[in-house]
Amino acid sequence: MTTKMILLGILLGAIVTWIPRIIPFILTKYKGLPEPLIRFLNYLPISIIFALTLSSLVNEQKGHLPHFHWLEMLVVIPTFWVAIKSKNILLSVVTGIVIMAVLRLVF
Repeated sequence: MTTKMILLGILLGAIVTWIPRIIPFILTKYKGLPEPLIRFLNYLPISIIFALTLSSLVNEQKGHLPHFHWLEMLVVIPTFWVAIKSKNILLSVVTGIVIMAVLRLVF
């Protein structure tokens, strides 16, 4: 009995995670997206990268002011500069890794 319940739970979990991933493909297959939505979606990758970057630069605790990671903040400036100039995410990631490794070696 418990084996059937576990299998049913796995199957239902798979269906629940599969549906939101497949429905957008089905809905956009026959009809394209409106132009304003496409322009909005173009900003999503950089917004996600910015949010992840900002969350790694600031450490917050309840009842305290935010604490900044100064070493990481030093790395962000040249990394963003490389990203803006080159428009290459891979190059900017490698730049950030190399600069962080050098700064950690020095400090």
